[in-house]
Amino acid sequence: MTNALITTTIQETIDRIRLEVTDLHSELVRYGLVAWTGGNVSGRVPGADLFVIKPSGVSYDDLTPEKMVLCRLDGTVVTGTAGSDRSPSSDTAAHAYVYRSMPEVGGVVHTHSPYAVAWAAVGEPIPCVTTAMADEFGGAIPIGPFSIIGDDSIGQGIVETLRGHRSRAVLMQNHGPFTIGKDARDAVKAAVMVEDVARSVAFARQIGTPIPIAQPMIDSLFDRYQNVYGQNPAESQFIIAQPEDQ
Repeated sequence: MTNALITTTIQETIDRIRLEVTDLHSELVRYGLVAWTGGNVSGRVPGADLFVIKPSGVSYDDLTPEKMVLCRLDGTVVTGTAGSDRSPSSDTAAHAYVYRSMPEVGGVVHTHSPYAVAWAAVGEPIPCVTTAMADEFGGAIPIGPFSIIGDDSIGQGIVETLRGHRSRAVLMQNHGPFTIGKDARDAVKAAVMVEDVARSVAFARQIGTPIPIAQPMIDSLFDRYQNVYGQNPAESQFIIAQPEDQ
């Protein structure tokens, strides 16, 4: 799709996603999930093979909808559009791979939140030892493989780890957390929650040995949170697709 082929309806959707993704970056700062210009949020454009992502190395204070970069699902920038004169995030190839491989995903987030990064640095999954973890992630938060930044290796690791897994977060080894969601806001919520549970479990280990939650209880808690909790649980539910061979 070129700029000339973007219809009025699609352009209105792009404009909405640009604004949403811009606003959501302020949530990363608000919750202390990023430092300097690190981290990024992207949002899929419904109805088009496109997504919007943060420009590389731009201060969070300077982000505007017009500076967000519009990309195709192969990770290339759509020329002639707002933000196309800027380089997209260095994680663009990873985000693009996730969108190509997991059509149910509408948002991807990467942060350098300190407690989650600490778990990634030791290469250890965060065990499911709080009801909040069972609610939000349906179990432990897994570790993904070590991958080099710059190509789609990180994206491959995210997809291989999360496909068929109830968790919407993965800790990429020696790197940090990536989260997915039904849209960008949902992925940001997962990023906030993964840092919250990473901190809580780290504190618990300083006090003693955390008590595991039995799998049937995890299943029950997850089911309640996904299908009963809140005002419109059906609208908020996000199910990660199972691998084709399962």
